[in-house]
Amino acid sequence: MSQQVFNFGAGPAMLPIPVMERIRDEFLDFQGLGVSVIEVSHRAKQFEAVLNQAKERFRQLTDLPENYQILFVHGGARMQFSALPLNLAGRSASSKCLYVETGNFAKLAHKDAKPFGDIRVIASSADTNYDRIPVITPQMVDQDAAYLHVTGNNTLYGSRWQTFPETGKVPLIVDQTSEMLSRVLDFSTFGCAYAGLQKNLGPAGTALVVIRDDLLGQASPQTPTLLNYEVCAKDNSLTNTANTFAIYVTGLVLEWLQEQGGVAAIEKVNEQKAKILYDLIDAGDFYRGVILPEFRGTMNVSFNLASEELEAKFLKEAGAQGLYALKGHRSVGGIRASIYNAMPLAGVETLAAFMKEFERANG
Repeated sequence: MSQQVFNFGAGPAMLPIPVMERIRDEFLDFQGLGVSVIEVSHRAKQFEAVLNQAKERFRQLTDLPENYQILFVHGGARMQFSALPLNLAGRSASSKCLYVETGNFAKLAHKDAKPFGDIRVIASSADTNYDRIPVITPQMVDQDAAYLHVTGNNTLYGSRWQTFPETGKVPLIVDQTSEMLSRVLDFSTFGCAYAGLQKNLGPAGTALVVIRDDLLGQASPQTPTLLNYEVCAKDNSLTNTANTFAIYVTGLVLEWLQEQGGVAAIEKVNEQKAKILYDLIDAGDFYRGVILPEFRGTMNVSFNLASEELEAKFLKEAGAQGLYALKGHRSVGGIRASIYNAMPLAGVETLAAFMKEFERANG
């Protein structure tokens, strides 16, 4: 590389350097076969071993109970916005599905679900520009509903559920795309948790779905085969040609995470990284955080400056110093530093040093 670059992009996001080096080294000759991993049949025993090992590593990292299936599915997280009601809305006699809107992707989740069920938004923080997580009481969760869907971490703004709502007998469904494996969670409290790979797990275009056994087998008759979770589980995610490269890379990322000490260890690093940036933001009024402190997550740190002109200058100068992809989402603007598991502490420290100098020169 001509210079060291720290990639703060929200997704596709950076992968751990050791993982990318291993991909490079193995790419032309996978396991001594003389062919690339992207040329190996998804039915080959060598790839089946890669798939099963990735699933086992995920199970180990999360202490996932045996009554949960791990699926690799097409279309990333957004495809699951439609797949979920197709698979689960029939659990309710009225096809009633509950949603909490805490940001852009939570909004898209219930929008995409609408054709396939009686979709009801029971709470939203849209009126405060998604600067908080709404309070959900047990009384708000209709026990006749098929499920309650929440977005664990708000990628655009940076808020997250610090604790998840009590849902009674209603399965809790969590989109964990921008926080999967970033903190220790009890997966037995979820009916289903899913994530696009492109932030903490691997390349874009595929999703990992974790679903409890008793939620399988209830799909609507109109559910396409490749969106049917029961079929996917029976076929070990190989109903058709899977994205073999994405699954291979995910397995390497999971192995890297185990080498770091697992989820509990990476959570401590993530908290340290986020604290560096938020302490700097909170130290004055030059940088303006967009999330109320009690709702801040550790994966996406979003903030604004006094004007769009000053933000443009910030982005230009940061880019010149190898601080890549800090521009906020097009619907929000401002600055966003996505600091997923693969972002090293050194990258956040370099960004913080730049922010201090930029404030000194422009404050």
